[in-house]
Amino acid sequence: MAKYYDTLQHNVWLPYKFAVGPVYGRFYEGLQEEKIWGNKCPECGKVLVPPRSFCPDCHVDMDEWVEVSQEGEVRLWTLADYQFFGAPVDPPFIGALIRLDKTDCDLLHIIGGLDLSDLEAVKNKIKRGIRVKAVWNEEKQGHMLDLKYFELV
Repeated sequence: MAKYYDTLQHNVWLPYKFAVGPVYGRFYEGLQEEKIWGNKCPECGKVLVPPRSFCPDCHVDMDEWVEVSQEGEVRLWTLADYQFFGAPVDPPFIGALIRLDKTDCDLLHIIGGLDLSDLEAVKNKIKRGIRVKAVWNEEKQGHMLDLKYFELV
């Protein structure tokens, strides 16, 4: 006797709150003050943004905080042109991995300040290695989008 399985599609909305803890808590407090904080590994000297509680390479606690540059370079980028759950802003927008100056990992954020109606022009402006700088929201809420986006330098 064969079993028959019927599937139904349901959309579930599950609002929640979570505790960011001391590391991300300090990082978000810095964003409210228009500062970008990272932490430095006492063993290998790597500076990580966003900060971590321990070095992923050396596995030691990272207690030294450093304010990092608000400028860096684009390492990788993509254009999001459709709405998806959890999108940071309404599309279209450009998501990018940005390596801030004198840091050792990439920060995922948005590139803004561009006219996205002409995709060919966007492709000609944004290239790997192009310089960007932070642009801040006037109203801060203690989360990642206090840093509104990065714009081309």
